[in-house]
Amino acid sequence: MLVLSRTQLPYGLLTGVTGSLALAALAMWLSTSPVLHGSGIGTLTLAMLLGLAVGNLVPGSAHRMAAAGVQLCKQPVLRVGVALYGFRLTVQQVQALGVQAFVTDALLILSTISLAIWLGTRVLGMERGTAVLIGAGHAICGAAAILASAGVVKARNDQVAVAIACVVLFGTLGMLLYPWLFSVMPTLFGDSHGFGIFTGATLHEVAQVVAAGQAMDPQAAEAAVVAKLIRVLLLAPFLLGLGIWLSRKADSGHSATAVKVPLFVLGFIACMLINSWLPLDQTLHQALVSFDDLLLAAAMAALGFSTRLIDLRKAGLKPLILAAALTLQLMIVGGALTLI
Repeated sequence: MLVLSRTQLPYGLLTGVTGSLALAALAMWLSTSPVLHGSGIGTLTLAMLLGLAVGNLVPGSAHRMAAAGVQLCKQPVLRVGVALYGFRLTVQQVQALGVQAFVTDALLILSTISLAIWLGTRVLGMERGTAVLIGAGHAICGAAAILASAGVVKARNDQVAVAIACVVLFGTLGMLLYPWLFSVMPTLFGDSHGFGIFTGATLHEVAQVVAAGQAMDPQAAEAAVVAKLIRVLLLAPFLLGLGIWLSRKADSGHSATAVKVPLFVLGFIACMLINSWLPLDQTLHQALVSFDDLLLAAAMAALGFSTRLIDLRKAGLKPLILAAALTLQLMIVGGALTLI
């Protein structure tokens, strides 16, 4: 029996990794197809949906056969993908944004995650992990933030899938609503630039921000993307703070234990510094970003593959209520901070 398990393990790794990468590649191709390009439905969301569909259609034997490779994609591959995400930012971009933009986004993140934990756990009676993931997805950068936070809170597959579903639903609604608001009230936040900042500071996914901004005008689109980049940058300190808070909650009866900084957070910062200070060839930089997209999409596909729809149905309406409240809070608080 021991010999059999040893021979099966490499095959299971190969099957799970190959399948996850194939679904990731398909998601990347679909996201650039004429049908979906510009729709705001990003590669990560498509990868999860493809994995979810395949995982709920194949028999249990396929899950057992691919389990080792799927687990590899959901953990080490995911962490590498989050670290490489830093190549999308530079210190220069951060400096150009100014202190006010950082303060605005920091206040939004703190208020959103605080409301998520309080409303989710105290009022709605949800599990803390689910509430934190939904809050992180709304507060920072959608699916990427949920994936990164999942490792810190040790979330289950169904919790991650529910959080991503909430971000996709309400982020898509916002992606459609914001351009309409801009067409009706273009001077609501002063000008196109102000409306773009509001969009980037309050919409969830990067793809949704890009799609909404492009539906307005070039000035709004540029401001929206820049504002969104700040939220992406704040992912690293958010994960550090989340780890410290969870460590103290787990050890509330004793002195605070030393908090281990996740290596992928340090990797994220290191990649951003490399991207800022070393002259990377444009082709190499694009290859790194594309490779990162593939790794993150593979992790999402693996996550979707190992998630059963019956687990999502068990979640009920509470996650949707929480997501709706957080979306409304982002629009109100974000709008107020943009006008200040």
